[in-house]
Amino acid sequence: MLSRLGALLQQAVETREPSVDLLEAFTEHWKGITGYYLEATDESVPARQTDIPWRLKQMLDILVYEEKQRPVGEAGPCLEYLLQHKVLETLGTLGKAEYPPGMRQQVLLFFSRVLGQMQHPLLHYLNVHRPVQKLLQLSGDRLGSGTEKEEVQFAAVLCTKIKQDPTLLAYILEGKSILNGRRAQELLASPIEEGMEHPPPGTTPPAEPSPPRRDSNLITSLVGLCKSQKGRVALKARENLLQLVGLAQEGAAARLVGSSALCQLLTEHLCDLYSAVPPGWHRGDAAGDGVFPGKESLAAFFAWLDYLDELVMGAHPVVADAITEAVEEKFFQGILHPQLLEMSELAVLSATATLTGTLRQIRAPPLLHRLVLFLLGPDRHPETPGDTPHPLRAHLIDRCDHLSDEISLASLRLFEELLRKPHEHVVHSLVLRNLETRGYLQRGPPPPDEDLEEEDPYFTDGFPDAGFRMMKKRLPGPSPSGKGQVSEVVSSFLCLVPEEAKTSSCMEEGGYDTYVHDALGMVQACRASAAPWGWPVAPRPLDACHPEVTFYEGHFLKVLFDRMTRILDQVPGVARHGPGSPPWHSPGVGGGGGGLFWGLQAAPPPPAHAPQLSPPPGGSAAPPPPTALAAHWPPRGRH
Repeated sequence: MLSRLGALLQQAVETREPSVDLLEAFTEHWKGITGYYLEATDESVPARQTDIPWRLKQMLDILVYEEKQRPVGEAGPCLEYLLQHKVLETLGTLGKAEYPPGMRQQVLLFFSRVLGQMQHPLLHYLNVHRPVQKLLQLSGDRLGSGTEKEEVQFAAVLCTKIKQDPTLLAYILEGKSILNGRRAQELLASPIEEGMEHPPPGTTPPAEPSPPRRDSNLITSLVGLCKSQKGRVALKARENLLQLVGLAQEGAAARLVGSSALCQLLTEHLCDLYSAVPPGWHRGDAAGDGVFPGKESLAAFFAWLDYLDELVMGAHPVVADAITEAVEEKFFQGILHPQLLEMSELAVLSATATLTGTLRQIRAPPLLHRLVLFLLGPDRHPETPGDTPHPLRAHLIDRCDHLSDEISLASLRLFEELLRKPHEHVVHSLVLRNLETRGYLQRGPPPPDEDLEEEDPYFTDGFPDAGFRMMKKRLPGPSPSGKGQVSEVVSSFLCLVPEEAKTSSCMEEGGYDTYVHDALGMVQACRASAAPWGWPVAPRPLDACHPEVTFYEGHFLKVLFDRMTRILDQVPGVARHGPGSPPWHSPGVGGGGGGLFWGLQAAPPPPAHAPQLSPPPGGSAAPPPPTALAAHWPPRGRH
């Protein structure tokens, strides 16, 4: 009986109209917060030791409960009170004043919870998004050093709301430019007047002038938090910035670029990190756990560069193009270009090593395309001797055969990394632009006798004037696969290398089979990356070529061939990196030898007592210089 009576009483309480009680409770808690400032006498008491956090939590619970009791989209009396009495604006002012100490942290938590837990769209209201903007403007203030966790949580809630409704970006980005102290040109203000509490949720605010002020917004807040020394805060900020730049709506992407300093802030931080790297870092021991001056600064620079690369890969094309344009203008052209043209060896080596590491780091196609054009220029027509339409390209190529061996090696590593990039313009600009209109098999009359099969397979009589006469025999038939001739070709090359320059046969995996296997893997990787470039699968007909035209292999190949002609005459000290050494010793930037151009890194000359190669019977005394092979290289086809 008593239990039934208790159930009836509970039911009667629950069926009462809760709106009046909820509103009274809500206003009572709000008046308790404002009354604290009238009654408090000790200004040093932290906010967490007062009843303010508890009252804010009660206000939040009332708002959430009221929303659940009403139809979707209908604002209750407590929410109306919060909007009409500008509760959020007052809280923002109290947070800015930081009184009592720690109040800003409590305000950030309340804003984050209200916007995150309530389903009713709030950011369209003037009395909501205006205090949100003012709270964002406090980010980066000296008072905010202890509130980074709450700031990134607040920014994360805003990014989630913007992802759900990209039109909210116009309201959140209403802050002014922090770079030039004025409102951005395309900044859109809110259409909601002071008395309009319920604007249409899908409306776009029109533009209106605003007095210049040095304020920030969500973007500046996120970029600032990305620099935090707290790893979790920085990671969370970077994740939310990635989410923001990946908005699929083109209008939101255009607004993000035009109404914020996103590109400038990202690029300026990259330049600042690069400026913090001391010159001469490339000489440091960066292998393993080695410590050298500037290692932390260098790691921070490449970490931010990697993040920019991720941003560009995941961003909307409009945002990606804007970021890459800013990086090219501020970093490539503004910083790297002057350093690459320096006369100081130390500056040249540092800039070249940085550029090599930058090439290795970049994977985003828009950023890679900008970097390739910055280095090589857009020209695609065949080169002529002395033609330098892109001075930086010519300067970098000439340094591959520099008087300083250290600069030469650094430049060779740069081009090795460049040629590994999956970009068609790299191969065309450096190699194919002077070769694509030629045939790669020499024409001539058939051989007069059948004694060619008995010739020394390692040397050809009369070479190069006689041409590859054994190869001409196969012209009428289908071209051979070449698999059976690998050993023969490699052996022919090894006959030209002094014994002292070869890898010892006693070493494990010292045979040429290892190099053939590696070369095959490189060829297969190159063919896979070149598949989307639309190269012809069949060789160019020989009749379409003009062999009487003076052949010029191009600036890059000419420098390489010229260096190869002197490979045995260079000082032995340059031969510290052999083909067995790893291609890179530094994490993130080039430091070692090996790779595509290891053979150009100056093997030591043979001693005076070294055995000399004897010419074949009836043959020439020595093989031709490598420049004589230019007209026959590469073999048939584009690879």
